[in-house]
Amino acid sequence: MSLIDIKNVSYSIGEKLILHLVNASFQKNKFTVILGRNGSGKSSLFRILSGIEKKFGGNIDFNSKNPPKIGFLTQFHQMVFPFTVFDVVLTGRSSFFKISPKKEDKDAVTKILESFQLNHLSNTPYTSLSGGERQLVLLCRVLIQNPDILLLDEPTNHLDLHYQIKVLQLMRDWVNQKNCTIVCIMHDPNLALQFADHIYVMQNKRLNYLAHTDAEYTANMLSQAYEVSLSYVEHYSKTFLIPEI
Repeated sequence: MSLIDIKNVSYSIGEKLILHLVNASFQKNKFTVILGRNGSGKSSLFRILSGIEKKFGGNIDFNSKNPPKIGFLTQFHQMVFPFTVFDVVLTGRSSFFKISPKKEDKDAVTKILESFQLNHLSNTPYTSLSGGERQLVLLCRVLIQNPDILLLDEPTNHLDLHYQIKVLQLMRDWVNQKNCTIVCIMHDPNLALQFADHIYVMQNKRLNYLAHTDAEYTANMLSQAYEVSLSYVEHYSKTFLIPEI
């Protein structure tokens, strides 16, 4: 069952056409990844889905009885005030309390920091963190909102391989345990192939569905999208892509 239906969506900045008649359906309680080159329109689509960008053609339909709560992790974020890690994540709970946070709100922060192995940074100023640590903290801040739909714009950006895999594993668990629908922009096709339920490729201002059941088809489609030659190997029924250098 689809939760989000994108119907003939077009979007321009000035006279520059960014998206042209985009159609796609994102399934409920699934982890969907969007791949594509830099500047292909992926982040623009997320701004439309999140409601930030309202000037576009076409329709976005949410197939739910009530308006879904959407959490959005943007690609770029700046914070100049020296809030602690704990306080930054706690701001994600602001919709759950009126004046001051309750014990359950603070307990939720502690729990999610522990799940990302960040509890030792709880009292550290956010501004003193590395790029990767900041990314993890902001991800915690979005997750603690308990959204119905989670839009993640390059959540593994700045992360080493250990944390890339950990974050993606946690996202898979989040889908299964929280009945959450996740749509995620990524740049690593191999990680996408291992973790995603569904994959779309942004190319020529449109989204194309990647039915990754056939390794040769997958390699050919992504070779065209990224304009590089990719070969493939199959290992334990999984496909891995290798650039031909």
